[in-house]
Amino acid sequence: MAASTVQRFQNDVLKNSPISRFGRIAKRTLDLIGAITLLLVLSPLIAAVALLIKLEDGGPVIYRRRVLGPKGEFEAFKLRSMCVHADKILEQDLALLKEFEISFKLKNDPRVTRTGAWIRKLSIDELPQLFNVLRGEMSLVGPRMIVPPELDKYGDAGWIFSTMKPGLTGQWQISGRQEVSYQERVQMDLHYVKNWSLWMDIRILIKTPMRVLRGAGAY
Repeated sequence: MAASTVQRFQNDVLKNSPISRFGRIAKRTLDLIGAITLLLVLSPLIAAVALLIKLEDGGPVIYRRRVLGPKGEFEAFKLRSMCVHADKILEQDLALLKEFEISFKLKNDPRVTRTGAWIRKLSIDELPQLFNVLRGEMSLVGPRMIVPPELDKYGDAGWIFSTMKPGLTGQWQISGRQEVSYQERVQMDLHYVKNWSLWMDIRILIKTPMRVLRGAGAY
């Protein structure tokens, strides 16, 4: 991430948040109740998938992704869906790397394992981020999390990541996911932050399971 972009992001942290203090308390309460409940219900599923990942290639179960939040960078947890040497594969294929740099996703990603393909389809790989929610680094609902190099793609809208925690789900996830262009995604995130309400979070949470089960736009 360019130095000017880093400086802009750090300066934006000083801006007033569009969410009131009461709104933040309400959102955090929803996060804690929701994350604890989901972990209690989904722990057997997470454990079973973790075992499948380990049995497939013997590599680590958890992948730690460096992403941005209001307090800077942190590690978001995911169930590993790619082969162990995924980064090297990307670095050695310039055409693949160029495609990846457009939207930070690959439609036909050769790095994805067999187990990884179906857990991505159902977003099961993102369930460990419930621990990030408990730690206060993420929210159940929020802007789609981004890695530092992606901040440039948000341009003047990058300030939203200095005031709102990235979400386990959000407007993008219930509106087409990878079928939505990157710029449309930016506008969705911007609209969410500017118009946030607790009811909006609840509405997105209600819609998420059906969108996920359909698997539309996921890869």
